[in-house]
Amino acid sequence: MIDELRNLPAPAKLNLFLHITGRRNDGYHLLETVFDMIDIGDRLHLRVRNDGALIRRDTLPGVTPEHDLSVQAARLLAEETGCRLGVDIAIDKRIPMGGGLGGGSSDAATMLMGLNRLWDLNLTRRQLMRLGLRLGADVPFFIFGRTAYATGIGEKLQALPLPPAIHVIVAPPVPVSTASIFGAEDLTRDSKPLTISGLSRESSARRGRNDLEPVVRAAYPAVSAALTALKQAAVQAGLDENAARMTGSGACVFLPVPDENVAASVLRTLAQPRSGEPIGEAFVARSIARHPLSEWAFVPGVRSATG
Repeated sequence: MIDELRNLPAPAKLNLFLHITGRRNDGYHLLETVFDMIDIGDRLHLRVRNDGALIRRDTLPGVTPEHDLSVQAARLLAEETGCRLGVDIAIDKRIPMGGGLGGGSSDAATMLMGLNRLWDLNLTRRQLMRLGLRLGADVPFFIFGRTAYATGIGEKLQALPLPPAIHVIVAPPVPVSTASIFGAEDLTRDSKPLTISGLSRESSARRGRNDLEPVVRAAYPAVSAALTALKQAAVQAGLDENAARMTGSGACVFLPVPDENVAASVLRTLAQPRSGEPIGEAFVARSIARHPLSEWAFVPGVRSATG
């Protein structure tokens, strides 16, 4: 049995578009989106404990252990399987918190997949996805492990192969409260659903909009400033400013670019001095078609997560 796993990847995601199509009786919003993973992310380090304790060795500012999604994932897995083992947890955080990049959900998914191997549970992908949904609507996507068209509350997933993509991302220096945005009175909740047919074409999958964007821009000036700056940089690079948009409930905004040279040009424009709200950190990320743990987590006998 493996007793330690290090450097387990937890990649970030982008919502290439996000439409709110309705609301369930229990208050959850129905949505339509395309999830695309990118090559930045957190790293989890796990070590088996024999006393059943679930210990987070590093802490996040303002996040107590009972509200830590990675600890919740470990606890849920132990309770549902009856596993008496514990785990020491350390996470190298790189995904901005409150940025709409899915950091907490991705950490939880990697925790479930890592412990599936570390605790020798042999659960299937579908079983882990069902558990993941109890932690958050985005968690099943990371366990699904492929670029996906999502409906429902985000848990109904269909694989959607897309060409590789490069994105310039700006992370404003503010976290956005997802709950407050979804609860806003002026949020659009009746977007007409698209269909998956035709979405495999890159231009179609990247069309649409983010219905949360107007609400976030009104409530968070830093997000509005970042998106305005990114749109201006897009125009200077000869790109369509409407391609720049927010991911998830924010705060991060992104712009797809055709190649690395254009990405570098956009970064140079964003780095120029400007007045007003600070826009935050800008960086380049590339799409990844499959989660790095997608097969490893469910194949007995493979001893290394990274090679």
